[in-house]
Amino acid sequence: MSTPRFYLDQPLAPGARFSLPPGPARHAARALRLVAGDTITLFNGRGGEFAARIERIHKDEVAVSITGFADIERESPLRVLLVQGISSGERMDYTLQKAVELGVAAIQPIAARRSVVKLTGERVDRRVAHWQGVVASACEQCGRNQVPVVAPPLPLAQWLGQQKGGRLLFLSPLAETRLADLPPPAAQDWLVAGPEGGFEADEIAALHAARATPVRLGPRVLRTETAALAALAAMQTLWGDF
Repeated sequence: MSTPRFYLDQPLAPGARFSLPPGPARHAARALRLVAGDTITLFNGRGGEFAARIERIHKDEVAVSITGFADIERESPLRVLLVQGISSGERMDYTLQKAVELGVAAIQPIAARRSVVKLTGERVDRRVAHWQGVVASACEQCGRNQVPVVAPPLPLAQWLGQQKGGRLLFLSPLAETRLADLPPPAAQDWLVAGPEGGFEADEIAALHAARATPVRLGPRVLRTETAALAALAAMQTLWGDF
């Protein structure tokens, strides 16, 4: 069994002693049923990971001490930033979770016209916080010590107006170019994937106007929750660390 990993958004240092926050503490005590003396790994997204030991568990309070630091990173050499059309509920969660496992560097949710989910007001902040939690949990599972940032959602046109730097790719079943036809990235790639119903004609026109390269993933039409993941896996195979 691998050592349980916990993401803590706080300063960490060897020799520190403290109680885990409520969420990680409940997970350690109730779900994992850890006991005093067990070892765990902590990370805060600021580089490396920390070995720690559970000193005491009382109900939902878990006291730990940090015993060491390892300057370990498991980031991909390929820098891909995912621009994902917002999909509904578990579909979006699944895409973000697996994109993190596949090494994505950052995530920009896009509010497209055909997005089923329409976020306004306080719902935006709550959903972004939820997505960031999904990303942090995926880092705990897959061993990453850098936590990709989920940016606040933007309309596609607004994001394109702000976008600069790197190669811009968007997934299209009508494209003639395959990922394998492209040269390796010189710096970073922006990978744009549409929502459940795809992009509208004017959104596609805006992507073309921004000089985005349309690419296809074979002759089959993939669902929104799998399209970007298939592309990320292919990019890691072609140019990354697969």
